[in-house]
Amino acid sequence: METQSTKPWGTQGVPSGSEPRSENRKMMSLFISVFKIPVLFLLLYTFVCSLDVLSSAFQLAGGKVAGDIFKDNAILSNPVAGLVVGILVTVLVQSSSTSTSIIVSLVSSGLLDVSSAIPIIMGSNIGTSVTNTIVALMQAGERDEFKRAFAGATVHDCFNWLSVLVLLPLEAATGLLDRLARAVVKGFHIQGGEDAPELLKIITEPFTRLIIQAGAHTFPLAFAAPLQIHLDKSVITGIAMGDEAMRNRRFKPADSHLMPPWFLLPPGSHLFVDSTMSDLAIGLLLLATSLLVLCSCLVLLVKLLNSLLQGQVASVIQRVINTDFSYPFSWLAGYLAILVGAGMTFVVQSSSVFTSAITPLIGIGVISIERAYPLTLGSNIGTTTTAILAALASPGEKLAPAFQVALCHFFFNILGILLWYPLPFMRFPIRMAKALGERTAKYRWFAVVYLIACFLLLPSLVFSLSMAGWRAMVGVAVPSTTIMLFVLIINILQSHRPHLLPRKLHSWDFLPVWARSLQPLDALITRVTLNCHSLHDNTQPPEVITESGIMPKKQH
Repeated sequence: METQSTKPWGTQGVPSGSEPRSENRKMMSLFISVFKIPVLFLLLYTFVCSLDVLSSAFQLAGGKVAGDIFKDNAILSNPVAGLVVGILVTVLVQSSSTSTSIIVSLVSSGLLDVSSAIPIIMGSNIGTSVTNTIVALMQAGERDEFKRAFAGATVHDCFNWLSVLVLLPLEAATGLLDRLARAVVKGFHIQGGEDAPELLKIITEPFTRLIIQAGAHTFPLAFAAPLQIHLDKSVITGIAMGDEAMRNRRFKPADSHLMPPWFLLPPGSHLFVDSTMSDLAIGLLLLATSLLVLCSCLVLLVKLLNSLLQGQVASVIQRVINTDFSYPFSWLAGYLAILVGAGMTFVVQSSSVFTSAITPLIGIGVISIERAYPLTLGSNIGTTTTAILAALASPGEKLAPAFQVALCHFFFNILGILLWYPLPFMRFPIRMAKALGERTAKYRWFAVVYLIACFLLLPSLVFSLSMAGWRAMVGVAVPSTTIMLFVLIINILQSHRPHLLPRKLHSWDFLPVWARSLQPLDALITRVTLNCHSLHDNTQPPEVITESGIMPKKQH
């Protein structure tokens, strides 16, 4: 029977490792532990490389579609449509920096004004959190690990959605972010500088460019000539700006410049350099392969971390990461975590990489949800600083609008943090993420439904309604919002002030079971899954154990 997880949300208990052991066994254990450390770094390196290839695969498979979405500037002037476009495009290309660079190009060329770009920036902030949610699915095998990992991943989603729900209407009514960014640009004499440093890519590119050469920039190595990377992202930007000639252009490069001599490969060599496959076919192939590698690395990482982080080692690490400072400075620990998250994201130059890397640590209980939350907020700040540095590298005539868009992204995250972090009772994203974690631990299929609904179905529905006109949007949004607010208020009163409610509203038991529980849907999904399995194996479907009891198999 599927039961509610009863383990606490804090860090996971670990074996004490205090059993007496002989000297030989101690030496062998020490040797194995030392050997596991380079294996751990190798798996982490492969994990990050697979994320890089995954991003390239999404751009190959969906980049031109993303360009088409950006093409209609009349649609982008609608704030709600702009928000959805930002979500969908970032999900398609798996990179908020890519979608942001397209937005900067559109603003710099005059095809899009800054006020219309702000909702798209907000959408890209939401879309970038899909990666670590996918990573959390890989820990579905163990119920309590899955609960913590999914909550740690979705705390990012919850923060972004709540920030958008408050700041998008505020921006539409007052232009707050636009005004703030414009004031900063006017108030300081800002000159162009060097491009944002690509510290992580110096390590990962030598491997990932053997598979597909992705990017459109140069970066220096201390021991090699500058490398020219070509997955031509200007194709997406060109389509977005209405250049139809770009539609027939390939993402995959036909040539390349210098390769490091230690590669021992001819210039321009990579796995698909002579391939006649289309961009879509290459993208889908890389997508499947990178997901397989990603899942394998994650499973092995979790097992290796579980074996390493035992006994006193785990206790020390958990105390260092999750313990607050002594009173009266206990509040400083969270802000220090925000700085750590921002710094680490600046180093790896990708919020997706950082949040995906800490997701398995949350799952195994090394990092608590309460500590993961400020780390994630810091990651949001870190990814905007790299965008600001990239904007400062723009040419003189494009510097002001590019910098203004990057600042809008920065201020959006700063205001979101000010809303949902300083006051403990306002940290709704933590409570929302824990509720999602409990739900997915009970019904594991809910995680897939959540992923599809939040990042595809819901944005598509909102986009369709916004295109149908404000009457349709209001006609659906007002009743839906009213019902959700009513249910939320009743739930809060049921938990804290039941005496204020009529007796009938003390619980939702008066509603039919399908309206108050996922159990009937869970039973249906379980039955369909088992029937499919039995048809494959030519066996009779077994009994289905549900929350309400046993559903017997059909009699023939």
